[in-house]
Amino acid sequence: MPALKVTDDLGRSLVFIHPPERVVSLVPSDTHSVIALGAGERLVGRTTYCEHGDGVPTVGGTKDVDVDAVLALAPHLVIANQEENTRKPLEALAERVPVLVSLPRRVDQGIAHLARLARILGVFDSARELIRRGYELPPVPPARLRAFVPIWMDPLMTLNADTFGSDVLARVGIANAFGDRERLYPLAADLGKTAPQDASGRDTRYPRVTLDEVRNRGPELVLLPDEPYVFSADDEAMFREALPETRIVRVSGKDLFWYGAWTIDALPRLASQLTN
Repeated sequence: MPALKVTDDLGRSLVFIHPPERVVSLVPSDTHSVIALGAGERLVGRTTYCEHGDGVPTVGGTKDVDVDAVLALAPHLVIANQEENTRKPLEALAERVPVLVSLPRRVDQGIAHLARLARILGVFDSARELIRRGYELPPVPPARLRAFVPIWMDPLMTLNADTFGSDVLARVGIANAFGDRERLYPLAADLGKTAPQDASGRDTRYPRVTLDEVRNRGPELVLLPDEPYVFSADDEAMFREALPETRIVRVSGKDLFWYGAWTIDALPRLASQLTN
């Protein structure tokens, strides 16, 4: 096959003379996508958080990747994510092996990343039906409900509209109650106690909020995903007491945050759970 040139989400060009036969995935959703594309036998490494790929060696967690362990597997490709993985090990790996870094913030971008993986792995034709299903997902419907989605408890954190999870909700007719809220720096500014400072290029997509702010936003739903934070029964009881008129729903964090192949079946599942 002719050489394939692709651009990752950091704007870096990668060139593949042949489809990579040895792949290390540092992202649980990408591990699932590689398998869904029919290339699971190419996986030679994954993280301890990857729930798919039984028997494939692990190379640490998403945040504490063991660079030496990855290199010892002699990969032809490492799949990473700018948000899930830390910068230092990715830079160390990129000096030695091709590293494809993604950062989809929209469902369509996640599907485009899936198609990009299929091209790199040389399986686009055999995976054409899966990719077609992704590109033919229904368009964004009118929002019928507004939801607050906490992702952490101490401090209480949520996500704004410039995130993959928020776009997933939009695709099932759920508006993000904090879609317009940016994270302010320092913490006291985020909590309304002092004036904000220049964010200096830092990520503003995950604001820290107060319970009073949540009440004032008046969401009809509070969605409690099971990742990245596992909400306890006490946490749920606190939300029920603070928002007695609001429906509290526990949802799969994978359905909200896993991009690529997982999203294709997650969207109808979430729509059925939240809007029917």
